[in-house]
Amino acid sequence: MTSFAGKILRVDLSSGTAEAVRVPEAVYEAVLAGKGLEAWYLYRHIPAGADPLGPENILGFAAGALCGTGAFLTGRWTVACKSPLTGGWGDANCGGLFAPAIKQCGYDAIFVSGVSEKPVYLFCDGRKAEVRDASAYWGLDATETEEALHRELDDKCRKRPCVACIGQAGEKLSLISGICNEGGRIAARSGVGAVMGSKKLKAVVLAGSLPMRCADPETVKALSRELGQKLLKMSLPTGLGAFLGESGRMMGRMPYLPMDGSLTAYMFREWGTQANTSLAITSGDGPIKNWGGTPRDARLMDAVYSPGHINRLEKIKYHCYSCPLGCGGKLSIRGRRYATFDETHKPEYETVQAFGPLLLNRSLDSVCQINELLNRAGMDTISAGNTVAWAIECYESGVLTVKDTDGLELRWGSTDAILALVRKMIDREGFGDALADGVKRASERFGGREFAMHVGGQEPGMHDARNDPQLGVHYVAEPAPGKHTVGMGIEYGAMSLCDICSWAPPAKIHPKKDDLTDTETMALVSKANACYTMLTDGAGGCYYGQMMGVHMWKLVDYLNAAEGWQYDGDHYMEIGERIQTLRQLFNVRQGINPSDVTLPRRMAGDPPLPDGPLKGVRLNNRAQVNAHWRAFGWDEATGVPLPETVERLGLGELLAQEET
Repeated sequence: MTSFAGKILRVDLSSGTAEAVRVPEAVYEAVLAGKGLEAWYLYRHIPAGADPLGPENILGFAAGALCGTGAFLTGRWTVACKSPLTGGWGDANCGGLFAPAIKQCGYDAIFVSGVSEKPVYLFCDGRKAEVRDASAYWGLDATETEEALHRELDDKCRKRPCVACIGQAGEKLSLISGICNEGGRIAARSGVGAVMGSKKLKAVVLAGSLPMRCADPETVKALSRELGQKLLKMSLPTGLGAFLGESGRMMGRMPYLPMDGSLTAYMFREWGTQANTSLAITSGDGPIKNWGGTPRDARLMDAVYSPGHINRLEKIKYHCYSCPLGCGGKLSIRGRRYATFDETHKPEYETVQAFGPLLLNRSLDSVCQINELLNRAGMDTISAGNTVAWAIECYESGVLTVKDTDGLELRWGSTDAILALVRKMIDREGFGDALADGVKRASERFGGREFAMHVGGQEPGMHDARNDPQLGVHYVAEPAPGKHTVGMGIEYGAMSLCDICSWAPPAKIHPKKDDLTDTETMALVSKANACYTMLTDGAGGCYYGQMMGVHMWKLVDYLNAAEGWQYDGDHYMEIGERIQTLRQLFNVRQGINPSDVTLPRRMAGDPPLPDGPLKGVRLNNRAQVNAHWRAFGWDEATGVPLPETVERLGLGELLAQEET
């Protein structure tokens, strides 16, 4: 017995039918579940040239292999499809309670094809799967939709259902829209919400109560108990949030950047992901003024966004499924300036940075309001923030006029105008309609392409590759470009992957300038980061568990216990390599030329910043990306996986496997 359900649900919205089919064991052995299972299925079933917003595109919802086994930090779910934003592979990741709900219905994943003539939702309870009318919910925001479905269904189900749904942004086919659960928590990236909206699928409602399996539950419990005890022993003096800004200044001046993975666990448990904001503003990690500014432009902004200020608004903490950290929280914002809601999710670091320093906006209250607006609408805060930053710089530079912006005077730090523009983007009203599809398309329409920060069509996460060049490699080389959660140099230093993988280089303290090189060692670092992240996604693991390092969060041991396997780290890293290569093959099949994907000149340090911790830094990105591809066994000039690599990874045999 393993942790896999062994089945997937296939839904065709054009016919309104659903059927459960079995997946061969060889598929799970090769790619686990989660993102790996989606890569196998989508490559085989989405034809080349499929319209991302048409019936041939398939939207997959998948739980990871470890979800439901008792393993800590394994409650993540992935949604994947052909991205309407980039034209290639698209995926987004989210926490909450939706991942175990997939498995409690008896499936490892749900794949939705076709297009419905009217709004519908999918209902599954482990006994039946039905496509139901959702006309009454169309037009509601994500939180309103979830609440309305609970009112309708809670009394009719054996257990309280879990809901994943779209808000107005997905309905209006915004290419930067995502899919929400748990009152606005969002799988935000790649335009997955637009794909769901194009299918007229308002929600997926799961109310199953089937047991979830595990080969060796006692060993899994022991591993989780060990991790829990380590976390309980971790404590630091209170009130340190006020000193994070100064710590960031020190980090920015250091010639090397050491990192202790256990510190990550403490920071996120104490403050949530916005613990990084003060550090990022002052160290050079967080982009400022549309990626063209420095800490000098954002003077004292680290104090405005101190995690202590945000935590003082916190009314309750919450945890994702199987998480001992509890980095999430609900803030009470009633009566705060700009607030039209009583509460909001604690804004994540990415949201704070994107609507704070990136725009030179000094209003924490406005960021909290924007966070709730975008969560409810189901719009990606990373993409939205980058797009607003482009609009402001275009206005300041004369590319846009007040006539273009519907009368809004878009200036750096113009809080009222920023808030008004966000509302226009959500409603697709006037100028906001052009921005609702992201910065690439807005710049193609109005000009100002030199101010448009995107990688392959997707806006980058709020971490600057000039501070961490390894991040720049993944921004470009990742099959879903622009994502910040695949690998960083600082993360590699924290994880100790060399202790589970024979070919992963030692995580040595070294000068920052070495991270700019295209040596074989640095290429193996970026490869190891990507392989381990794909493994984590296949397992349904949390990025913050991964960052704790292999000696705290023992992913290899968890997988062996849960599946009854006895594989070593090299075997599991090959699974990650297989998933990543399959995703790259998906892009090639869809007509993506990987070598066309590049960093914007500004993000690469051309011209270099004049002051601050990133003063004078120019990236060596193209050479590093080519070296990364070479390390993967892909053509170093084109990024296309070589035939011998496809054969070595057994991808031909894998893709020949069929569900029954």
